[in-house]
Amino acid sequence: MERVSVSSSNLVSVGYCSESLTLEIEFNSGTYQYYDVPNDVFDELMASSSLGSYLHHHIKSNYNYAQI
Repeated sequence: MERVSVSSSNLVSVGYCSESLTLEIEFNSGTYQYYDVPNDVFDELMASSSLGSYLHHHIKSNYNYAQI
């Protein structure tokens, strides 16, 4: 999955596959995939003023994930 670099203190890059609804996030400490993430949630993440805050409040506790 192709990721784009982001401006964040904790996140390095973000990728998304609309076919599998998989969000892939590279942190400073590793890379994780979040599953069944709707496209609008990805769009909101990328448009947010703080990617880390949005991720913490709207994604981490709501979607299954695995470190890859």
